[in-house]
Amino acid sequence: MNAAGLLHLLQFASPALPVGGYSYSQGLEAALEEGMVHDAVSARAWIGRGLHDIMAQWDAPLFWRLLKAFAAHDHAAVALWSECFLASRDTAEFRAETVQMGYSLTRLLAELGVAGAGVLGEEAPLPAAFACAVDGLGIPHEEALLALLFTWVENQVLVCVKSVPLGQVAGQRLLLSLRPEIEAAARTARALEDGALSNWAPGLSMLSMRHEVQHGRLYRS
Repeated sequence: MNAAGLLHLLQFASPALPVGGYSYSQGLEAALEEGMVHDAVSARAWIGRGLHDIMAQWDAPLFWRLLKAFAAHDHAAVALWSECFLASRDTAEFRAETVQMGYSLTRLLAELGVAGAGVLGEEAPLPAAFACAVDGLGIPHEEALLALLFTWVENQVLVCVKSVPLGQVAGQRLLLSLRPEIEAAARTARALEDGALSNWAPGLSMLSMRHEVQHGRLYRS
């Protein structure tokens, strides 16, 4: 991986990227409210399960397909997998999250002059916008996939640091301990055939629905 690709990846995987990722917990705040996550052990179990059951089985494989579609200039495939991802967001909060962040990243790419942003529609989900950035900036695909997974894990850990609450050192220890799970999720995402993809997570969907009426929310999902 050359220096330019690495620096571009660091920039677009950074929590400082102005797309609003810090304002979403992706169902974790509801799990905290229900007492399902309450300490470092339960936080690790929650994040690890999300990596294995959701990210590795659906979000990351779709992102991998979007990367290949952009690289092949296959606009039909970009539209197909973007629509599949949007259709999988089965609550209003989850759909609003990916549409808002995708829109913010698409606008940022256009303002920065990154090639390919014009392919994205008005409701491009976040994975499509990130795949567009990867293609336009020449970032290697395997590293981009790991970055997507790491960014998701990092956001979950930060929610736990703020809301369990965990200490900063405990949060970093948790993040470091999840490296094998991130690598395993990336391997799974690259290997899955189309017919094996699954976003079956009814418990998370129910938590998201409860979060829409939860009192005293800090996060938008």
